[in-house]
Amino acid sequence: MADETVTESEHTPKTTEQPATPQAVASTSKAPAPKASVPKPHIPSPAALAKKPVRHKVPVPANVHSQADVKAAEAFGRVDEQGTVFVREGEAEREVGQFPGAANEEALSLYAHRFLDLKSKLEVFATRLDAANIKPREIDESIKSLGEEVARPAVVGDIASLRARYEELKKSGSAKKAELAKARREATAKAVAERTAIVQKAEMLAASLDDTTNWRSTADKFRSLFDQWQQHQRTSVKIDKADADALWKRFSSARTVFNQARRKWAQARDSERSETKHAKEQIIAEANELKDSTAWGETSRKFNDLMDRWKQAGRAGRTEDDALWTRFREAADTFFNARQADREQTNSSERENLIKKEELLTKAEALVPVKDAKAAKQARQALAALQEQWDEIGYVPREDMRRIEGRLDAVDKQIKAVEDAEWKSRDPEADARKSSFEEQLTAQLAELDEQIGAAGDPKKKAKLEAEKATKEQWLNAVK
Repeated sequence: MADETVTESEHTPKTTEQPATPQAVASTSKAPAPKASVPKPHIPSPAALAKKPVRHKVPVPANVHSQADVKAAEAFGRVDEQGTVFVREGEAEREVGQFPGAANEEALSLYAHRFLDLKSKLEVFATRLDAANIKPREIDESIKSLGEEVARPAVVGDIASLRARYEELKKSGSAKKAELAKARREATAKAVAERTAIVQKAEMLAASLDDTTNWRSTADKFRSLFDQWQQHQRTSVKIDKADADALWKRFSSARTVFNQARRKWAQARDSERSETKHAKEQIIAEANELKDSTAWGETSRKFNDLMDRWKQAGRAGRTEDDALWTRFREAADTFFNARQADREQTNSSERENLIKKEELLTKAEALVPVKDAKAAKQARQALAALQEQWDEIGYVPREDMRRIEGRLDAVDKQIKAVEDAEWKSRDPEADARKSSFEEQLTAQLAELDEQIGAAGDPKKKAKLEAEKATKEQWLNAVK
């Protein structure tokens, strides 16, 4: 707007102390424009502009007025024979300029245009007062500038109405400043409330710190609140320094509480990790002492105990834990790999023993059934020899032990049944006992038949059938 300001040199009329030439008169009747030499303006550097305060000037409206407005303004002035222009203010007249040698109409038109220009400036300011971005300083400077212009203007027109309009605008300007001040107070109160909310969140975080705090997550939350604080400073209205300092002190205190608590936690964590590392180093040393042991059962239990102690020791930090665990596993793997190799070798020997015992078992089962005492005696001698070989062979796989031992016992029971029957036949009371025993065996065989018929498990059924075969042998022997 400042570039549109009309200067005295553009219209060239002078005050009474400096007369102007008639050619300088500008009017709506297409009067020739004045030809005054205008000095080339000095353009300051950007640095110089940066140092100077910005001054708000009232914008100058375009110099276009209706003929009726010009005539109405001219009615408040006159031009005497010497070309002096006067304006009527109330009952008095005031000289405003001179145009000697110029037509009266031209002189009045120029000063009437000046009046209308000044009137338009007042209306432009009135419009500007309604703008949302106007500042109190701009209002003050515009009021001051316009007040100077309407105090004793070199114009022709209704100056009383001009000053009345100016007084109205002064009141409107004061009202606008009050409105802006209220809006500023409300915006400041809102900004203080928003920044207070950030502070309260920080204080709540600081108050919630305890042994279960996730320090990394809480640090991220404090960092986010600080970013919000900076963003609020950049985007919100400026609040009073006292309020800003007090809020910052509270926010900073909350951050200090968090930082001190986290530092204390970190120190305790480092101490705990150091103790954990020492405990695990001791476990590793014990594991290295055990890793070459061949006492498989006892040493396995000791390694299990070491593992329990390892779990109870806690953590020494990811990097340290990984390195310590690698060392412990090396010692444990040395022992357990050796135990596994020994077990595989043992399993191979036991499987070979199983084959040998199954061959002996085939020979033993070929000894039965026996029909009389003489055959039983021969079978007993042969079975004893096989049992000696059986014991010399050694262990078999655990899962096969009961099966082959049961088959060998069945052979022994069948031979023993015949032996017992022979002994009982020589007993005076044998006949009575024999009859009772036959009845018991017959009842038991009948019960076994029912159990075999109801059995669904193949292993259980096989066991029942083996028992039945044995009792049948006993029954045959006592008949």
